[in-house]
Amino acid sequence: MNKVLVLGAGQLARMMDLAATPLNLETKAFDVRIDKVVHPLANEHTYGDLAQGIANCDVITAEFEHISHDVLAECDASNKLFPSSEAIKIGGDRRLEKALLESCQVANAKHKIIETRHDFDAAIEYLQLPIIFKSALEGYDGKGQWRLKEMSQADAIWADMQAFVEGAKTSVPQGIVAEQMVPFEREVSIVGARSRNGEIAVYPITENHHTNGVLSVSLAMPVSEKLQKQAFEVFEKLTRKLDYVGVLAIEFFQVGEQLLVNEIAPRVHNSGHWTQQGCDTCQFENHMRAITGMPLGNTQLIRPTAMVNILGEDKVDDAVLAIPGVAMHWYNKEKRAGRKMGHINVCGNTEQELADKLSRLATLLDPQAFEDLADFADMLQNRVNPK
Repeated sequence: MNKVLVLGAGQLARMMDLAATPLNLETKAFDVRIDKVVHPLANEHTYGDLAQGIANCDVITAEFEHISHDVLAECDASNKLFPSSEAIKIGGDRRLEKALLESCQVANAKHKIIETRHDFDAAIEYLQLPIIFKSALEGYDGKGQWRLKEMSQADAIWADMQAFVEGAKTSVPQGIVAEQMVPFEREVSIVGARSRNGEIAVYPITENHHTNGVLSVSLAMPVSEKLQKQAFEVFEKLTRKLDYVGVLAIEFFQVGEQLLVNEIAPRVHNSGHWTQQGCDTCQFENHMRAITGMPLGNTQLIRPTAMVNILGEDKVDDAVLAIPGVAMHWYNKEKRAGRKMGHINVCGNTEQELADKLSRLATLLDPQAFEDLADFADMLQNRVNPK
């Protein structure tokens, strides 16, 4: 039995464990908050510190990218870490991420790295308004971002960013990346896996919708072969450059028929949760297969599927479960406003059936907690059944 240690003890480690058990893998998680190894499903059970966790496992992986470099170095020394510490660091630092994209000649938004007021002013001159400024480290779910739409905002945004950087408690210096805001048509992502021997398996492109800067719905339906091929080529370039092992997610802006990389995530990803019901082999199982040297599983879409995030709610109407093709996934978290508490996967045999089920689901969920779901369902109805 292979033993896997996951850096991080949140919902992604939990779902990795649930997928790993049928593969005869034993999973533990290193909770970075308490510096203890815990059980992914029952965090109250502890198994020593990081050194003991490394000694008692065969493979180490990560559920998030903002990991202390000291922890990564200790794991690296064991030669058990997949993906590599380099890949994890790149996923956690937009400056390194941009350098990787440029080295692979992968299309992305025009950008500049900001360290000083001079850099800030030069970026405004180099880029065109509107500009988005993103923290290099630990920015997620809409946090650590500033939008400059007119020059009258510049001084206030610089002052706020400067205070943010100076107050950072990150293990490496914080910084800012300025990006040209892209007039994109939609946001999509591709999730795929690469094994130790270089085998690649990618899932279909997923369309992502956000509410207040947080992912609310991911939609997987048949996609353009041209876009799928373009996304695959980017995935192949980046994973080959990094000699990557495991699941990698790449987020894109779609502009016409071109995909521009927004960011990468060196781990299983929220936009890939639909694979639990929409594919033969979900992203969590394929990640565990990849890092332990098993063949990768089938990633073809077997039926149109959508994932709906549950944010800040610890219960939903049980009537949701009466809808055929609906599956609930709770994370066993304490309720907190805006927190990712779980997700709902909805499947249909056809695109129309999926749209109908999402419309029905929207009537059963709190419209304040799922404020954009009804609009999303209406949009999908109009797309699959244009009037």
